[in-house]
Amino acid sequence: LNALYRQPLGWRWLAAGALFLSAFIGLMAGTGLSERPDVENASWLTKAYYSMGLFVVGGLDLGTPTGGPWWARTLLWIAYFGAPLLTASAVLEAVLRMLRPGRWQLRNMGNHTIIFGAGRLTISYLRVLMKFSPTERIVVVNREFDPVTEQELKQKFGALTIVGDLTHDYLLSMLRLKKAKRVLLLGDNDFQAFEAASRILTIAPRLKNRIILHCHNLRFMRSLADTELAEQCQIFNVYNLAARGFMHDNLLTHFADTTPKDVVVIAGFGRFGQSVLEELQAHASDEVLQVAVVDIDADRRVLVVAEQEQVAADGFERTVFQGDISHPEVWRRLTDTVDLTDDRPTVILGTGREQENLRTALWIKQKYPNAQVFARTNDISQFVQDVGQEHGVKNISITQLVEDHLPHSWLQN
Repeated sequence: LNALYRQPLGWRWLAAGALFLSAFIGLMAGTGLSERPDVENASWLTKAYYSMGLFVVGGLDLGTPTGGPWWARTLLWIAYFGAPLLTASAVLEAVLRMLRPGRWQLRNMGNHTIIFGAGRLTISYLRVLMKFSPTERIVVVNREFDPVTEQELKQKFGALTIVGDLTHDYLLSMLRLKKAKRVLLLGDNDFQAFEAASRILTIAPRLKNRIILHCHNLRFMRSLADTELAEQCQIFNVYNLAARGFMHDNLLTHFADTTPKDVVVIAGFGRFGQSVLEELQAHASDEVLQVAVVDIDADRRVLVVAEQEQVAADGFERTVFQGDISHPEVWRRLTDTVDLTDDRPTVILGTGREQENLRTALWIKQKYPNAQVFARTNDISQFVQDVGQEHGVKNISITQLVEDHLPHSWLQN
C-alpha cells in the first residue's frame, strides 16, 4: 500500500479518461453504431458501458460509427483507435516490468531520495524520515540484500530496491540523479563512498551539499576534511553524531548540576570514546577536572588522536590506562590515581562489547554508588534499560542517539 500511495497519477490514467470521455460524448451526441442500431435510444449507462468496452475488444462487436454530427463521429473514431492501443501498451509494459521491474519503476522517478547501503544506519534513517515525510519516494541500492531486510524496505518504507554498485556508470545513469532530491552513501566501504560521491557530482552538479556521506574511519575522514569533495558533501561519522547527542542530552546537564569540576572515565577508546573526548574538549573543558581513558589499545589510539590534533594540549588533565576494561587490575591502577569516591564522577563503559559494558557498569555502580555510570549498546536494548533502571545504570544506545539527533536538513524537502 505504501508503494502504491507514493506513485503519482500516471499519463496512462489520464489518457484512459480522455478516451472514455471521447467515446461517451460521441455516443451521447447522437452517433450511432452499425451493429447496434438501437444505441441512439439507449440510456446513458448503456452508452458508458459501450465506451468502456472499447478498451477490451475495441469496436469489433459494436460496428463502426454512423450518423450524428461530424465532430461526434471524430471523437468516437479517436476512441476506437486509441482505446485498444492504450490497452496493448499497458499489457506490454506490464510484461516488461515483470522482466525488469527496477528499470521501469525508475522511469517515472523524480524528487526521490537515493540511499546506498542496507544496514542498520539505513533503517534508522528511514525510520526517522517517515515521520517527517511519509510519502517520500525512496530508492535503496546495495551490492546484495538480506531477504528479510529487503522485505522490510519494500513493505514498511515503500522503497524500490536495486542490486548494484554506485561506482558503476551504468547504474548511475539509471538512477535519474539529475531529478533526485538527495543521495545518502551509507555503505560499509569508505573509499567506495567517496568514489561514488565524485562520480555523482560529475553527473549531477546540482546535488552539491545534498550528498550525505557516512565515513566509518575517523582517521580517513579527518585526512580528507580539507579537500574540495569534502566541501561539496555532508560527511559524518555515526559515533561523532552519537557523541554530540550524548553530550547534549546527558553530560552537560550533569556538569551543570555539580559544583566542583567533574571527573570523567571513558572506558573504551574506540570511535565513540574518541568522539566523546573531543566533545568534552570542545564544550565542557571548563567543567571537567580530569579525564581517564581505559582501553586495551589505549596508548596507540591516544597517539592517533593526538596526530589528528583533535584534542588540545591544554584544558583538563588526561590520564591513560592500557588494559581490558574487564580486568580488575586496570581498575585498581585507575583508582590509585583517580578518586571515584569523591562527589559524582561519570563513568562511561563505551566499548563495542555490550555484555562486558553492562557487567562492568553494574560492578562499578555497586562499588561506587555515587558515580553516574553509563553502559553502551548499539541498538535500543529493553534488557539493558530494565536492568539499568533496577540498579541505577544508564543506557547509551548509539542507534537511539543517532535517530534523535539526525540533522533536520537531511529529512526535509
